[in-house]
Amino acid sequence: MRVRAFGAHRQPASRERTRGFTLIEILIVIALIGMLAAIVIVAINPARQFASARNAQRWSNVNTILNAVYQYAVDNSGTVPTAITTTSTEIWKTGSTGTSTALVDLSPLTQNEKYLTSMPVDPSCPTGCNTTGTGYFIFKSANGRITVNATNTELSSTISATR
Repeated sequence: MRVRAFGAHRQPASRERTRGFTLIEILIVIALIGMLAAIVIVAINPARQFASARNAQRWSNVNTILNAVYQYAVDNSGTVPTAITTTSTEIWKTGSTGTSTALVDLSPLTQNEKYLTSMPVDPSCPTGCNTTGTGYFIFKSANGRITVNATNTELSSTISATR
């Protein structure tokens, strides 16, 4: 008979089972992730964020048009383009063909790209504007002050600038 030294005998290979996640545990985790995602989406409110971004673009465009009108006036002894009247009228889109008495033609501002390369167009156009319009309206007060406004605003805001 053979004798083994103390501690020299070998243990049989251990057959421990590695335990994974159960189906119910995985489903609970997925449900929790879904609820957290829903809360984050509601908190961020993408529709409101997009509407706010479009309004910011409208503010920028209104100020751009107003600045171009006054740059034109500075270069022309204080005279604004003659097409601007005391009636609030939509501005004609750059590159539009035909004629329209319902729109203000501010092509002197875009001619040779001196003041503007093209007339800014409202982000909701063409659905929210005249086919050949920009969605922005302009008029001159009795005192000669120019007002440009956007009528297709969102989130119940008013976008108008006067100088």
